Amino acid sequence: MEHPTYKRVVLKLSGEALAGQQGYGIDSEVITSIAQQVKEVVDLKVEVAIVVGGGNIWRGIAGSSKGIDRATADYMGMLATVMNSLALQDALETIGVPTRVQSSITMQQVAEPYIRRRAIRHLEKGRVVIFAAGTGNPFFSTDTTAALRAAEIEAEVILMAKNKVDGVYSADPFKDSTAIKYDTLTYLEVLNKNLGVMDSTASSLCMDNNIPLIVFSITESGNIKRVVQGEKIGTIVRSV
Repeated sequence: MEHPTYKRVVLKLSGEALAGQQGYGIDSEVITSIAQQVKEVVDLKVEVAIVVGGGNIWRGIAGSSKGIDRATADYMGMLATVMNSLALQDALETIGVPTRVQSSITMQQVAEPYIRRRAIRHLEKGRVVIFAAGTGNPFFSTDTTAALRAAEIEAEVILMAKNKVDGVYSADPFKDSTAIKYDTLTYLEVLNKNLGVMDSTASSLCMDNNIPLIVFSITESGNIKRVVQGEKIGTIVRSV
C-alpha cells in the first residue's frame, strides 16, 4: 500500500496552467489531466484543497495598467478564478471525485460561501474543496489566498504546480542559461533574493505560520502524487 507523506494539502494552480500551450482560456485536455492527477492523490486518502488563479482569463495588474481602477480590475480577476474553479470542479466530478467550490464572493447559485469549518468538514469527508474568488479583497494575489487558506484549514504543505518550470531558479531559466535550480530555500532567502516564487505577502504569511511550500512542474503526469508521497522533486521552501 502506498503511504502519503502529507494528510492535508493545498494545491496552488496558476490560471496559465489551465490554458496549456494556447496561453489563453481553458484547455480541456490539460484540465482533464490535472483532474486525473488530483484523483490519484485523493485515492491515497489525502485531503486536497485547491486554489486556482485567473491569469488565463484576466489579470488585475494588467487591467489596472491599461487604465482600469485597480480594485475593479482585481474583482474582475476574482471572477475569472470562479470560472476556472467551476471548470475544474466539472473535470473532477466527471471522473468521480466529489468536489465543492467555495467562493469568497457570495454567488450562491454556483458556489458555496467560504466558511472555514464547512471547508474542513468537506475535506474530512473526502471531498476536494476549491477556493474561488481569491481572498475576496482587491490588492491580494491568489498566492496570498493559498497561504491564508492553508493556515486556516491547517494544511501541512502548499504544493505550487507550475506549467513552465520544475522548481525555483536563481534567474529565469528561459532567459539565463546560467540559472541555478535550488533544491531547498528558506522564505527569507526567497524574499532577500527577490526570487518571485510568491509575492512578499504570501511568503511572509507562510513563514510566520511555518507552512512549507513545494514548487514543482505539473506538466509531467503523476507529479502531484510523487510530491505527496515525499519524492524529492522541485524545490522546497521552509521557514528555517
